[in-house]
Amino acid sequence: MNRDRGGKKILPTIGLLFFLSYGWTSPTEAVVDRIVAVVNQEIITLSEVQKMAAPLEEEIQEGDRLERRQRLTEIRRKVLEKLIEEKLVDQEVKKAGVKVSAKEIEGAVEEVKRRNALTQEDFEKALASEGFTLEAYKKEIEKRLQRTKLIGWAVKVEAKAGEKELRDFYQKNIERYRTNESYRPAQIFFSVPNGAGPEKIREIRKRCEKVLERIKAGEDFAEMALLYSEDISAKDGGDLGYFRKGELLPDVEKEALRLQKGGVSGIIRTSLGFHIIKLLDRKGGNPLPFEEVKEKVQADHYEKEMEKAFQQYLATLKERSVIEIKL
Repeated sequence: MNRDRGGKKILPTIGLLFFLSYGWTSPTEAVVDRIVAVVNQEIITLSEVQKMAAPLEEEIQEGDRLERRQRLTEIRRKVLEKLIEEKLVDQEVKKAGVKVSAKEIEGAVEEVKRRNALTQEDFEKALASEGFTLEAYKKEIEKRLQRTKLIGWAVKVEAKAGEKELRDFYQKNIERYRTNESYRPAQIFFSVPNGAGPEKIREIRKRCEKVLERIKAGEDFAEMALLYSEDISAKDGGDLGYFRKGELLPDVEKEALRLQKGGVSGIIRTSLGFHIIKLLDRKGGNPLPFEEVKEKVQADHYEKEMEKAFQQYLATLKERSVIEIKL
C-alpha cells in the first residue's frame, strides 16, 4: 500500500480537536434548509444535520432501499442529538462569558501542524482541499476551545483514583497496555473516485464482493490481489509489510487486528474505497506490568470518569432546557 492509501492519517487528525462533533464540513456547502430542532429558542437547521451526517451517509451501501433509508434516518437522528448537545454547551459558554485568547488558538493550530508534520503551506493546502479557509478553521478552533474550557469548569472528577480502583481498571482494559505490537497485513483495494455517485459506488462494491467470494471459495489471496487490487502493493500479492498501531487507517487497522494469523476480513469501507484485508503475521503484544504503566492507567481512568461526568452534565442541561425536535 502506498502510504496515502494505506493510510497514515494527515488531514483527518485535524478533527481530533473538534469536541462533540462527528466531523467538520465546508462552510461553502449548500443544501435545502428547514428547522429540525429548537433548543431554548435557538434553531438547528436541516443543512447543519446534512453537512455533519454526509461523511457517514456516504458509507451506507449495503441492504435494500428500505434498510438504507432506516440507517440514514438513524444517522441523522444521532447527528441531531450531537448538535443539540453542542447547542446546549454553546449556550452555557455564552452565559459564562468563556473567552479564548489568540495565543491559545494559535497554540492549538500549531499542535495540529506538529502532529501531522505539516508546514504552514502544506497545512493551508490541506484545509483548502477540503473547502476551508485558515480563518474559518481558527473560528471553529476557538469555539471548540471555549467548550473545552467550560467543561473543565463545570465537570469535576477526582484527579487520582485509589490503587485498587486503578488495578481493576488495568485488568479490565489490559489490551491497552501491551508492548508495541507490529502486524503484517495484505490487502486488495478498490478505489472509489472523489465525487462518485451511489450507482458507481455500488458497482465498485460488487466487484469487491465477487473477489471476496472467490477467496472464500478457496482461491489464493495473493493471486487475487495481483489480478484485481488497485494499490501499488498488488505486485507483491497485496503484502503491505509491518505496521505498528496507529499507522493505518483506523477502520482498516481495527479489522486487521481482529483477525487471527491467516484470517481474511470482510469488505471494509473507508474514505478511499473498499478494502479486503488478510493478516499475514503478528509480533509482540505482551501486557506490560501495572507498575510500568501506572501513570497511563491513571490518565485513562481519569478520562473515562470525565466522560461519565460529562454525560451527566449534558443530561442535567437537557432536563432544564426546552427542546423541540422536528426531524
